[in-house]
Amino acid sequence: MSSLQALCCGLPLRPLPENRGRWPGVPHAPVRTPGLSPAEEQLALRNALRYFPPDIQELLAPEFAQELRLYGHIYMYRFCPDMEMRAYPVEQYPCRTRAAAAIMHMVMNNLDPAVAQFPQELVTYGGNGQVFSNWAQFWLTMTYLAQMTEEQTLVMYSGHPLGLFPSSPGAPRLVISNGMVIPNYSSRMEYEKLFAMGVTMYGQMTAGSYCYIGPQGIVHGTVLTVLNAGRRYLGVQDLAGKVFVSSGLGGMSGAQAKAAVIVGCIGVVAEVDRAALMKRHEQGWLMEVTDSLDGCIERLREARRRKEVLSLGYHGNVVDLWERLVYELDTTGELLVDLGSDQTSCHNPFNGGYYPVQLGFAEAQSLMASDPAAFKCLVQESLRRHVSAINRLAKENFFFWDYGNAFLLEAQRAGADVGKAGADKTEFRYPSYVQHIMGDIFSQGFGPFRWVCTSGDPQDLAVTDQLATSVLEEAIADGVDPAVKLQYMDNIRWVREAAKHRLVVGSQARILYSDQKGRVAIAVAFNQAIARGEIKAPVVLSRDHHDVSGTDSPFRETSNIHDGSAFCADMAVQNFVGDAFRGATWVALHNGGGVGWGEVINGGFGLVLDGTLEAEQKAKMVLSWDVSNGVARRCWSGNRKAHETICRTMEEIRGLVVTLPHEVADERVLQQALRP
Repeated sequence: MSSLQALCCGLPLRPLPENRGRWPGVPHAPVRTPGLSPAEEQLALRNALRYFPPDIQELLAPEFAQELRLYGHIYMYRFCPDMEMRAYPVEQYPCRTRAAAAIMHMVMNNLDPAVAQFPQELVTYGGNGQVFSNWAQFWLTMTYLAQMTEEQTLVMYSGHPLGLFPSSPGAPRLVISNGMVIPNYSSRMEYEKLFAMGVTMYGQMTAGSYCYIGPQGIVHGTVLTVLNAGRRYLGVQDLAGKVFVSSGLGGMSGAQAKAAVIVGCIGVVAEVDRAALMKRHEQGWLMEVTDSLDGCIERLREARRRKEVLSLGYHGNVVDLWERLVYELDTTGELLVDLGSDQTSCHNPFNGGYYPVQLGFAEAQSLMASDPAAFKCLVQESLRRHVSAINRLAKENFFFWDYGNAFLLEAQRAGADVGKAGADKTEFRYPSYVQHIMGDIFSQGFGPFRWVCTSGDPQDLAVTDQLATSVLEEAIADGVDPAVKLQYMDNIRWVREAAKHRLVVGSQARILYSDQKGRVAIAVAFNQAIARGEIKAPVVLSRDHHDVSGTDSPFRETSNIHDGSAFCADMAVQNFVGDAFRGATWVALHNGGGVGWGEVINGGFGLVLDGTLEAEQKAKMVLSWDVSNGVARRCWSGNRKAHETICRTMEEIRGLVVTLPHEVADERVLQQALRP
């Protein structure tokens, strides 16, 4: 049995740990099909063996080669630690710096089987969101963190710990890059090869930056999305008796069931993987489960009639569910659904992210590995059926949105009818939730701010919850814009009800949506509470990469930017760099995330609050930049709300100066100038 001390002493080589292979009873990643040539297979094996001394390479080579042939990747199962993987209290980590111990806490949380989607394959969420590429990288990273001083920085290349390099106490202790492939070679096909060879990695968003906090992170975003969808599309504040239908109960999508209960509606979520469905049921996030489509419809009708609050998991394919809803509409005239979306991992549709309706779960997994081309054809046919059913329902009083998972993008590529007349290439028949719901929130500077209490003590989390709500209440009392007040009120309610809804899975963490002013004030309050001893250990501040400034994604986060720059990634790259030199403890920059490889550039940070004045100053600098960067960019794209927000922010932040854009007052000026 390994220990935290042993994890920090380098790769266990003498003796080698027993090779126990894949663990039974644990969800595992689908078999990958990278299509390596013999020369590329040899290179993949060579790259894996370079972590080990020559005298044991002969033993390891055949088993690594077998992993490559069986699973399409070398995970090094032999070196999966034989210990309980979870976020231990920070003082238990054998480190020379508090920052390193906090990072270890975050890394191990991402690999906790209660948190991670495929823990033995080092996948946290999204089907392929890796923490590391293999277990050797995990062991080496933990060893480097244990050795690191305040004058060193650990550099990570797509899961590979390059080493500790001299730096300064004010520099980041950790700099991460994931998937930084030359643009002309950043295709899905090339990625599969490069990942199999162990030279790049898809870190999703917070998987590869060590900032995932379990499905709570997306629960809050889904709560806000469904609440605001009700306000916008249905014109109601109370969602009692309203039905929300979607798919997916995995690492991220599992949040949908809990969000439905919190907003007070009826949530029906389809999931093909029974293990994923039962995991959410056992965690208390999913109230009821059914294998019967007839039973599902009957229970939906009953809950709708009684205006029950319900989360119902349907073990089956969501296309069957959508087509049954169409059948009920066409035969009875009854529309049984009000709101709909999709949270399959459509960024990775041909490798386990989307399962075709024509096959059962096990049958689909088998075909995916044996005949990828045939599997792709079935997926695309299923997507066309999926969209056809939604289109029929949308002719009635039903509203659908894309949840930023590349569903509409992949449906379009499959030939589904998702086009919108006169639209640009980032728009479809149905809006992205950013375009219609979250975009205005980003323009006001609001986004998914989060923190982790590294003591692991629920009482510390309770203290931070109380401090955060007090800060927002004080801001409201001092007077804020009505739109800002509405956001603050939604978030105060969210935090107050968090304990009741049992949102913590893994580390003692919380998320809320806040603007720049709120984030800074909350951080200062936390830091001062640590200094007074009211919070027993450091607090890590972070956010989802899906935020105001963190992500350039033309089909999601920047889909409502219409000045032609939606496909440009300056904002995310500048954010990564700016956070680094303003005091972040660690920073990360990723290719891919959410919508998929080659479709997104995104970044994130971690900042350790330890009660010192230095930590407070760093928090003020990092958090102010981390929000105002994206607001200023949105202002320059012509967004009026962002224009108003940046004007207010310039009054509040000393040294912030942004030249404001001028509108073209008369469209005839353009027309006359461009006349042939």
